Amino acid sequence: MSGAERLTASEAAARLEAGSLTAEALVQNCLDRAQDRAEVKAWVWLDPEQALAQARTADQAGRPGLLKGVPIGVKDVIDTFDMPTQHGSPIYRGNRPFADAACVALTRAAGGVILGKTVTTEFANRDPRETVHPLNPAHTPGGSTIRPSAFCGVIGYKPSFGEFSRVGIKMQCHNLDTLGIICRSLDDLSLMRAALQVQPRRPVDRNPSSPRIGFCRTPEWDRASDDTHALLERTASRLAAAGAAVKETAPVPSDFVDHQRRVFAFEAARNYAYEYEVHGDKVSSALRDGLLRPGRELPLSEYIEAIETAEAFRGCLDDVFSEFDVLLAPSAAGEAPEGLGSTGDARFNAIWTLAWTPCVTLPAGTGGKGLPLGVQLVGARFRDEALLDAAAWVEARLD
Repeated sequence: MSGAERLTASEAAARLEAGSLTAEALVQNCLDRAQDRAEVKAWVWLDPEQALAQARTADQAGRPGLLKGVPIGVKDVIDTFDMPTQHGSPIYRGNRPFADAACVALTRAAGGVILGKTVTTEFANRDPRETVHPLNPAHTPGGSTIRPSAFCGVIGYKPSFGEFSRVGIKMQCHNLDTLGIICRSLDDLSLMRAALQVQPRRPVDRNPSSPRIGFCRTPEWDRASDDTHALLERTASRLAAAGAAVKETAPVPSDFVDHQRRVFAFEAARNYAYEYEVHGDKVSSALRDGLLRPGRELPLSEYIEAIETAEAFRGCLDDVFSEFDVLLAPSAAGEAPEGLGSTGDARFNAIWTLAWTPCVTLPAGTGGKGLPLGVQLVGARFRDEALLDAAAWVEARLD
């Protein structure tokens, strides 16, 4: 390996454009790295010749598009016409979609190479599969977008609800599901946003003015570890000392996570009607009995109450963001938990998913077991670019 596999997507795209790197060499380096770290069990589908064929085609075409031949991993709940999409479920073993999901089609159109399919929990839900933490195989790597990024020490981004197309992604909850990005740099996020939105790339502003930051512990603060408490408080103090206007804020209702769970259960129970009714014996007990059955029993009135509470909270947040540019909150309860039976506590992500706000997590140190910790920045809806600018300011001042 030449080290190209360690480049950020933006760095790789720049070298590909300059001609100092070929897509074939980059993809080969990434494949070699995947083979070297096969014990992580990150890939459910990885065909080296298929990936290299895409890379050679990109090279022969002059490496067009924003991505220039940069390889991308796609979670296995997202349709790919030339690779199986199995949703982490025996129900869909060997399933071959007719067409790409919109996000995959747009990635290819922007010159991206689809390297392979990454392992997912069952339907991106709660029943883990075989993947282990890349730094300690006795620990979970997490699930979703923000939490695993924080656990594994990389950048994760969940956009404003509705910014990225969900066509061709297995629908779980129509009021919650959001396509996320896990990457190495904030510049990678601006690159992928442009590709997925078919818009000119707007670079991250690395020299923005000092942001107004609301320190939002959330009502779930007591569920976070002492390491997380110390990290967030230390980060708030450091950012204030660096010139940010930092102030505590507590806009989140005390029962908001309960409302998110109602929405989650009610919608999932109906969106998985086929799997539940026709293949119930192949659905894990964790999903069937822990979510789908209770979701079917949930009264419509409670679902409506949760939806109305969420709408009211979003309006409240719009007012909050007249005072703050971003909110600082925990990315997760703490380090990646030991054991592979769970992907970790999602409560610090559930809040902002139902709020429909954009979020980014930045690596920010380690906990008592030596595993990564992150800090989460939350932005105003449809102000994602401002969030990334503020994140660049914060990132430059973290340890």
